[in-house]
Amino acid sequence: MESKRQQKFARLIQKELAEIFQRDVSHLFQSTYISVSGVAVSPDLGVAKVHLSLLLNPNGRDLLNEIKVHTKTIRHELAKRIKNQVRVIPELIFYLDDTAEYAAKMDKILSELDIPSESKEDPTNPFRTEDDYYLSDEDGEDDEEDAEER
Repeated sequence: MESKRQQKFARLIQKELAEIFQRDVSHLFQSTYISVSGVAVSPDLGVAKVHLSLLLNPNGRDLLNEIKVHTKTIRHELAKRIKNQVRVIPELIFYLDDTAEYAAKMDKILSELDIPSESKEDPTNPFRTEDDYYLSDEDGEDDEEDAEER
């Protein structure tokens, strides 16, 4: 479990990296929208594992390799932004966040399942259906008279 200090540091890095990808180094990665979906920081705050979500780019692995090539530039931009707040600028390790793809895959699998519809039979009495509960009035009188009594 991460400490409060690690969580706070991870949020700072996530916020700053998101701005860096949108403003400072966007020219390096064409028109791809790069979103920082999460950051996990080591206990000594020396290593940051950054999970990226790549939108509008069909070949995410190639772009991830391109980002890894430019890691030094990205870390330098991060250092310029947070140098007065931290002692050590963490080493950045980038990962591709594939939760959206995984969710789409699971949704497809679930939609392909053949699930039979639920029967309307009462499990305690197989001869009585759910519709039988609503057919008869207890006293056999009109509903309007029942409403007046209330």
